[in-house]
Amino acid sequence: MEEYGKILIIATPIFLVLIIIEKLYGIYKKDDTAPLIDSVSSISSGITNSVKDVLGLSLTFISYEWMVSKIAIFHLEANIAAYCIAFFVIDFYGYWSHRWAHQINLFWNKHAIHHSSEEFNLACALRQPIASLANLFTFLLVPAALLGVPAAVIAITLPLHLFLQFWYHTKHIKKMGFLEYILVTPSHHRVHHAINPEYLDKNHSQIFIFWDKLFGTFQAELEDVPPVFGITRPAQTWNPIRINFQHLTLLIKDAWRADNWKDKFTIWFRPTGWRPENFEEKYPVNKIENVFDFDKYGTQNSQKLVYWSVTQVLITLLFVTYLFDNIAKIGLPNIFVYGFFILVTIYSYSELMDKSKYAVFWEGFRFSIAIGIITYYGDWFGLNHAFSASNYIILGYLSISFLITIYFVTIDFKTIPNQPINSLNRL
Repeated sequence: MEEYGKILIIATPIFLVLIIIEKLYGIYKKDDTAPLIDSVSSISSGITNSVKDVLGLSLTFISYEWMVSKIAIFHLEANIAAYCIAFFVIDFYGYWSHRWAHQINLFWNKHAIHHSSEEFNLACALRQPIASLANLFTFLLVPAALLGVPAAVIAITLPLHLFLQFWYHTKHIKKMGFLEYILVTPSHHRVHHAINPEYLDKNHSQIFIFWDKLFGTFQAELEDVPPVFGITRPAQTWNPIRINFQHLTLLIKDAWRADNWKDKFTIWFRPTGWRPENFEEKYPVNKIENVFDFDKYGTQNSQKLVYWSVTQVLITLLFVTYLFDNIAKIGLPNIFVYGFFILVTIYSYSELMDKSKYAVFWEGFRFSIAIGIITYYGDWFGLNHAFSASNYIILGYLSISFLITIYFVTIDFKTIPNQPINSLNRL
């Protein structure tokens, strides 16, 4: 946990700088693909995922280390060859776990968050799940285990492989010549994120595009079919925690309501989006039928709300950085208390972004948690040792945040109509 936290401390500012550069470039080119409020939601999703991972809130049924101990034919050292093998096998593992996440109802729940943005930009790469609480696909790493690739090599290569998927989430880089035949490029990945019928469930590769060509899931970006992004059952919220469990909630409801016992048990493993017969009529859900004729989710926000949302996510990143940099010092079980505070924080300000009246409750709940933490521990998880005024600053910030939330809910939201923006009709 501690090592991964240190890696994230290095990676986070790099991602943020690149997101800002993309934003500024889009403004300069008069083609801004990164609305601030959408980017705040995306970055918030990345925070929830990283907190979950650092806290170790995932269950692995078959560990890679156990597989190596049981089936390794050779035992490689942690050298360049081992890292190359690990990277190649992880990419194979990534292709199939990604493909199954798109094709099987249950597994889509953990991946829908990544596709939930109706924009396509670097920030949306950070939309990663907290619903992936169980790792079922370790067996796909069997080739590396047979060759005896050390578990430490896999542990280092996995986050590196994930971080290398960041750069191609952009509309500003067009087709890239001969690289289109080797690597996953922005053009390939725009196809993957698109909800156009021509593009659905294509291009599952993560680094090397040849997996899609080998297994029949490749689709080139077509000049006459502009990709439209999002999910066919739109999330209609900025709250990443709610998005993470929307599909699972629908599956549970449909399984409960199904009259046929076979449907109750098989719905989980049917193709993504499958529902029992006549359920679309009996229990309709909002679904996009014409990708060129729907309204993107959003509200007519005041600039004050947009800038306050940006401020909130930046302050939250400071809280998270302190957690990641002091995991050992904070220790168990306190890091889980800290993690819970971060999740409530994100839930609170993203509810405010959704213009929910319940944002006041969540902000009050967050304030109460912080008061409880400082009262019980005497300070903010040891921060007073580095900065003696930290208690006053944190409580002062939370007091202001609570008052600002009340202002938005009681005054600002009543002056701005709550209606969708950015119609796609113009496409």
